[in-house]
Amino acid sequence: MFRVLLVEDDAEIASAVCTQLQKWELQYRQVQDFQQVMGDFDSYQPHLVLLDVMLPFFNGYHWCQEIRRKSAVPILFISSAADSMNMIMAMDMGADDFISKPFDLSVLMAKINALLRRSYELTGTAPILVHHGISLNTGDNSLTINGQFLELSKNEYRIMLCLMENKGQVVSREKLMQALWQSDSFIDDNTLTVNINRLRHKLKAAGLERAIVTKFGVGYLLP
Repeated sequence: MFRVLLVEDDAEIASAVCTQLQKWELQYRQVQDFQQVMGDFDSYQPHLVLLDVMLPFFNGYHWCQEIRRKSAVPILFISSAADSMNMIMAMDMGADDFISKPFDLSVLMAKINALLRRSYELTGTAPILVHHGISLNTGDNSLTINGQFLELSKNEYRIMLCLMENKGQVVSREKLMQALWQSDSFIDDNTLTVNINRLRHKLKAAGLERAIVTKFGVGYLLP
């Protein structure tokens, strides 16, 4: 599931946009502290940023530049400053698109979905695997459970990827070990068990009690 970061200080507009994002089953976070936009960006790792031009403390152009220093994430400006000069400046700063206020929410969603398709789905750079509230981004190796972002080790990510790609099917221990080490060599059955248990602990802490089911003598299942 794609994550959207909303940087908009107008409470009425922000509420309407968040409601629309929810209808389209997009996860979102709304920035509350407009001095700490990059803190939200770094912790949430969004797939798209909705960014107003006129903001408290620093304007949207400033935050666009800061984001571009570290990420190529799609940025869509939303602003009442809709003259051609502001549009040109937004694009020069690194924005991907611009929509002027007041805007039709259906047009906004069309632009958002087009940017997401162009940036991720059509290019295949970051396909999102989704299963029962679990969202695994194979572009940045991140895991999100019901909106909660989880950090995974390299081995935990490879296990989760293998299980997500075979959701609803039993995955053998041998297949998981091959996914971990990409080889029949250096296979350690105990190490797989340790990584499975660590992954289970993280999923349980996020509210998923039985996300990984053991099929004794066979392997593991993501039901």
